[in-house]
Amino acid sequence: MKTIQGVCPVVAGPFTQNGDVDFTGLENLARHLIGIGAHGMTLFGIASEFHKLTDREKEEMAERFIAVVKPSPAFSMLSVTDHSTEVAVRRARHYQALGADCLMLLPPFFLGPTVDHIRHHMHSVLDAVEIPVLVQYAPGETKLAIPVEEMAGIAARHPNAYFKIEPNPPMDYIRALLALAPDARILLGYAGLYMLEVLEAGGKGTMPGCSFAEVYLAIHNLFVSGKHDEAKALHDKLMVYVRRWMSHAEFIIRVEKIILKKRGILESDTCREPAWVLAADDAAKIDRFLDEFAGYFS
Repeated sequence: MKTIQGVCPVVAGPFTQNGDVDFTGLENLARHLIGIGAHGMTLFGIASEFHKLTDREKEEMAERFIAVVKPSPAFSMLSVTDHSTEVAVRRARHYQALGADCLMLLPPFFLGPTVDHIRHHMHSVLDAVEIPVLVQYAPGETKLAIPVEEMAGIAARHPNAYFKIEPNPPMDYIRALLALAPDARILLGYAGLYMLEVLEAGGKGTMPGCSFAEVYLAIHNLFVSGKHDEAKALHDKLMVYVRRWMSHAEFIIRVEKIILKKRGILESDTCREPAWVLAADDAAKIDRFLDEFAGYFS
């Protein structure tokens, strides 16, 4: 079993100019992330625009993604986002059979499910598979509050449970979870805004976007090498841009697509509608970012 830790970018959902899924682009993007040394990668996160994909598209994307990542040292993660518990269980088992090294689970939030419903959903999916399951808590995007005691209960019952904790800011929730479940394995999403704080607290890794993952890898490697001041300096430099882009999920999704195209990793920067419309000065800031961090890109 591959180790679930380190820098695990969430893979963008590539589309052609006319809005079709670019399956070749997806494979190329996965190979790019393997080539730069990403520890793992995730498909069907929010940054993948999972909410804009058909089931048929997701099935082919999952198959092609696993085929590329499985032989590599990187771990493959597929996100289960279904709001029906029965469907989520079936999909989790299917993804395990397909060869995913681990799953991410976005608990249901549409129409305000109760805590009892959410608890049943999380336990059901974790019980259904043997591979690791990363339970995602993204209250900013889902508008759903999950008490920390529920996450601690997941940690106590399921040895295959991991946690992606991303309130903004996340540290109070993470500290509360670790107080209740000291062995809980935590990764951070949210574009790595708090990656150093989470690593200092004993977190296992970071799940940023995929268009400039080399910079996150450099920060991570500096930190684990004990060069904490250098890691902080590089992180601070990166966050000057990322904090603005993370003001809305669709904003950073759009920016990441543009960067992927400008870097020649994808042929198109298309996002499916509804998509973010950039302000007049955003394009210049993206170019300035690429110039400033050019040394990290081969």
